[in-house]
Formats: sequence, structure tokens, C-alpha cells
Amino acid sequence: MSTTEPDALLDIAQVARLSGVTSRTLRHYDSIGLLSPATTGHDGRRRYGRTEILRLQHILVLRELGTPLADIAHIVDSDDPAVTAATLRDHLSALTAERDRYAKLASTVAATIDSLEKGTTMTNEEILNGFDHTAYEPEARERWGDDSVDKSNAKWEALGKDGQQRHLDTHREVVEALGAAIRVGFTPDSPEVQEIVAKHYAWVSLFWTPKAETYRGLTQMYVDDERFRNNYDEVAPGAAALLRDAADIYAGRELS
Repeated sequence: MSTTEPDALLDIAQVARLSGVTSRTLRHYDSIGLLSPATTGHDGRRRYGRTEILRLQHILVLRELGTPLADIAHIVDSDDPAVTAATLRDHLSALTAERDRYAKLASTVAATIDSLEKGTTMTNEEILNGFDHTAYEPEARERWGDDSVDKSNAKWEALGKDGQQRHLDTHREVVEALGAAIRVGFTPDSPEVQEIVAKHYAWVSLFWTPKAETYRGLTQMYVDDERFRNNYDEVAPGAAALLRDAADIYAGRELS
């Protein structure tokens, strides 16, 4: 009987080969009551039917979504097909969203390869398009508090796609202007650099209006944290420090 026929009983080696799950893992699932075989032969070999294969699919989907085994057991133990179908529909939505995210990442990587091979320029935003910008949210919540992060997230969503792009473009203009100021040799207290800082402060204030000390702390972080420093210094080394020093002057003049 073919392994593709609905009534076929598959032994543990066949299930392992079809699913990519090791026989050892399948035996572990049996031992904890997560996935028992349809039958166990006199030789101790486990065999699985269509019901068990469907349950294994559900388990593997939940594993892909990062669900702990203890929670998986509660979810898949439902005997109601309607409940199972509804749960799988939710999983399908999550998987579809993840598929779309990976497709976006693939497009970004392909564009980067094309840019490198042809010697064309990509913006930081284009290079990082598709990555999960919420990865640093726990750090932001610890640093600035839940209320500030929640309000910032809400304001970001309210901007819409076009507004978000304009906001990203504004930041890029600030970075480029700082790089130009470095190359020309402008000092932190020069009118030109103070104008850049005013633009940066307005950019920040779209989501959160920092006071003098918090603005100084923010720009100091741009220097201390390598991730932020690299973002500013990629145009001209020292741009992050120039912003910090100019922000200190700006805060004393405008925010005290």
C-alpha cells in the first residue's frame, strides 16, 4: 500500500523520512503523550495512521511558530474538528504573514546583491527593508518605559506608509547633513550644525518630546551604542559625536 493512501499505516521510519522529524523525537512525543502511534507491533515498531499524521502536522506547525511543547499538547488535544480547523486557520494566517516577511527579505537581499555587483547605492532603509524593527522593543521598554513605547508605536502606525517613509527620509537627510558638516569642518555651535540639530529634535519629537537632559541622554546613546553610532558615522566618522556635542548646546539654549 502506498504511503500516500489515506488508510496507509506508516512505520516510524517512514514518518521520520516524510516529516523530517527524527525517530527519537517521535518516540519522545509518544512517551510524553503528545503523539501516540495508531498501533505498536509485537516488534515494538510504532505505526501511524492518517489521524496521527494530521496531528503531527498540527504539532509541527505549532513548533514552527515557536509554541512550547506543553502548550502544544493543550491545543492539539481538542477532539472537535471545527475547533481544530479554526485553530489551524489562525496558524495559517501567522504562517502567511511570515511567508510574506521572508519574501520581502529575499527581495531586499536580491536588491543588495544587485547593488553590490553594479556599484549602485542603496539607502540604509532599503538595505534594512523587511527586517523586524520590533526586535529592540524590549530594550526600548526597559530604557524608556512601556507608556512611551506604546505611544510611539501608535504614532508610528498613525503615520501610514507614506508618512513613515517621509519620516525615514528626514532622518536620512539629518545623517547626510551631519556628514557634510564633518567634511566641511563646522563646529557643534555653528549655525549650520545647530540647524541640523533642530531638525533632528523635531524628528524625534514626532513621537516623543524629550527635555534637555533626556535629549542629551539620547544623543549620548548614539555615541555609546555601536549600532546607533555606525548608523551616523557611516557617512563621515565623528557624525554621532558631532550630533551629541551640538545637542548639548542646543538643549542648553532651547530646552532648559
